[in-house]
Amino acid sequence: MADVASETAAAPTESFAALLDESLGTDDALEGKVLRGTIIAIEGDTAVVDVGLKSEGRVALKEFAEAGQMPELKAGDEVEVYLERMENKNGEAMLSREKAKREEAWTQLAKSFDSNERVTGTIFGRVKGGFTVDLSGAVAFLPGSQVDIRPVRDVSPLMGTPQPFQILKMDRSRGNIVVSRRAVLEETRAEQRSELVANLKEGQVLQGVVKNITDYGAFVDLGGVDGLLHVTDISWKRINHPTEVLSIGQQVDVQVIRFNAETQRISLGMKQLEADPWEGVAAKYPVGTKFTGRVTNITDYGAFVELEAGIEGLVHVSEMSWTKKNVHPGKIVSTSQEVEVMILDVDEQKRRISLGLKQCGSNPWEGFLENHSVGSELEGEIKNITEFGLFVGLPGEIDGMVHLSDLDWNLSGEEAVKQYNKGDSVKVKVLDVDVEKERVSLGIKQLGEDPFAGSTENLKRGDVVTCTVHQVVDNGLEVQIGDGAIGFIRKAELSRDRSEQQPSRFAVGEKIDARITAIDPKTRKIALSIKQREIAEEKEAVAEYGSTESGASLGDILGAAISKAARQRDADSAAASPAAEEASGSEEASEEGQAEETGENPDENK
Repeated sequence: MADVASETAAAPTESFAALLDESLGTDDALEGKVLRGTIIAIEGDTAVVDVGLKSEGRVALKEFAEAGQMPELKAGDEVEVYLERMENKNGEAMLSREKAKREEAWTQLAKSFDSNERVTGTIFGRVKGGFTVDLSGAVAFLPGSQVDIRPVRDVSPLMGTPQPFQILKMDRSRGNIVVSRRAVLEETRAEQRSELVANLKEGQVLQGVVKNITDYGAFVDLGGVDGLLHVTDISWKRINHPTEVLSIGQQVDVQVIRFNAETQRISLGMKQLEADPWEGVAAKYPVGTKFTGRVTNITDYGAFVELEAGIEGLVHVSEMSWTKKNVHPGKIVSTSQEVEVMILDVDEQKRRISLGLKQCGSNPWEGFLENHSVGSELEGEIKNITEFGLFVGLPGEIDGMVHLSDLDWNLSGEEAVKQYNKGDSVKVKVLDVDVEKERVSLGIKQLGEDPFAGSTENLKRGDVVTCTVHQVVDNGLEVQIGDGAIGFIRKAELSRDRSEQQPSRFAVGEKIDARITAIDPKTRKIALSIKQREIAEEKEAVAEYGSTESGASLGDILGAAISKAARQRDADSAAASPAAEEASGSEEASEEGQAEETGENPDENK
């Protein structure tokens, strides 16, 4: 009986629970879903919402408000909320308006992601590696590389402002959304690029932003397409690096210089928007005039001087100093130095101006010629010794050269130069001054008289002179004429007879008679010949003693001539002694006696 009673009591209870579940449904299935409810009361900063469950729930009023605004709610308004749990410890349903908006946003974002549509969001925070974006209640991650096409150092201007984004990745189970602003900009950029390239033409003036700077120029973003602004087209004046004028992010006005539609390469220029300073430059800077300029650049071959903005000229290293040769231009001038220069040449077509620095100072060679005429003597220090002469320092910081041939009258140049050392002070004579070639010729031997000229003053070609053998060599004899000049007798000129043309038959110190055949003042050489003397004597003897009627032989004629010459020499030497006259008488008597014995007439022999 007891069992039957308990079963009867439990039946109405199970029946009531089943009826309640059937009436309200399974509440656990509603958790995690968005429900529509009605605000039944506003209590303080919360709203009491009835969503048709066992109990109402409370939602903070701030969850209904937009950013920076106050919510306008009243009892009876219908709202959508998210059911987190059926009830909390107070027996109330746990509701959330923010999660409801998020769920709603996720649903809309999923549709945009599937259709590859752009969404609008606001950057509101910074996290590691990027930024957070509010997409109508859903929070997305924006990587730093996806903020802009080019790196952005300051994102502050973009924060708090609605921006278009492209959803790259979406995972609802993890609540992960990745968006990109760069993808939207690139798409827009491609559209702008197509439109810009279609309307682009040479000579067109555009506004752009400096995107990147290199050593050779800058890349300018023209709004979807980049153009190269070469360093030579930035300004008319010399620019060593583009950073002297441009900076990244700077807005500039540029002109399209060249455009290749196939490669879509665009060359830009900034200086073309300004007046060309080279127009009429020849009239503005006539040759021969002097101007003051600033040194802008120094190279191995010279220095560039800016005469005005955009106008530069080159001072070649050869035009920098009268006296400083083979010196780097950097040792003569310095960058930014103000210098006076002279215009040497202007080529307006090639945009070149040749300048001279030394021409603004006095020419030291002209000054030297004014103070030291040809023939003047002065003293200087030996600056350098070379294979062809000595360089001597002269007044005005110039050097003069003493050639090897002008060192000594008698010694060869190679021998004479050994007597001098660098740093020695020497006395020199000015031989020649060439202002155009910047040369001064000096001489040392010219300080004294030429011994060759003195010794050959009374000598002439054809004279027969008595010489002393000075040296015997294989090809002839070196002889001294009297006490002065040195001459030479070639081997072939030693005798008429080939067998006698042997230098070895002569001895040093031996006296011989020879005929002068040539005197060359330039080479300072005298040529002599015994052979020519013998031939001349033979001709004289034939002319004086020879006769076709007498029948005398050549030997007789030569014998008589030789005898007469010997007697004449004896007579000349005897004339110097007191017994010269007596000896002469005895000789004549002897000759007469011989004549009587032989039956010859002495007068005829004479």
